[in-house]
Amino acid sequence: MLAIRRAQQADAEAIAILINSAYRGESSRAGWTTEADLIEGLRTTTQEITHLLQQSYIMILVGVLDHEVVATICCEWLKEGGQNKAKLGMIAVKPTLQNQGIGKQIIQAAELQASTEWNIQAYCMTVVTARDTLIAFYGRQGYQPTGLVKPFPYASDLWQVKVDGLQFEYFEKPISIA
Repeated sequence: MLAIRRAQQADAEAIAILINSAYRGESSRAGWTTEADLIEGLRTTTQEITHLLQQSYIMILVGVLDHEVVATICCEWLKEGGQNKAKLGMIAVKPTLQNQGIGKQIIQAAELQASTEWNIQAYCMTVVTARDTLIAFYGRQGYQPTGLVKPFPYASDLWQVKVDGLQFEYFEKPISIA
């Protein structure tokens, strides 16, 4: 059974390895969410994850199965448009375990943790516009396009973009009031 907990500094390397294997490279092709045809190189580093874990306005959750980190999500508190929001990102599931509900579980856990810890009115995220199946998945989780689209950061020491025209689209999910 998947155990979801808050990440610790000791998890930083495992988180970076998981994110990189789920987003890019040949290992990512074992799952359905790869961006290997769009971007090559690293998505993140152990140093970046270590830095994120030190921030008071960021939490990273991990999903652990048989003592292995198999899922992760980064959740950042931010103030945007006069609202407190929780921005979800770096959502990753081990490629060979994708399509088993683990991604949905880690997203729901992050939403619950964020709404418990922070006084937020909405969740938000950005998604590369060329990733139609991923956008559809997030739509099924309640995330809707806001109409805001921004250029993808082409200049990076970590990655190289393989196609022209990549953009980030912003999605939002309001907090449900029961």
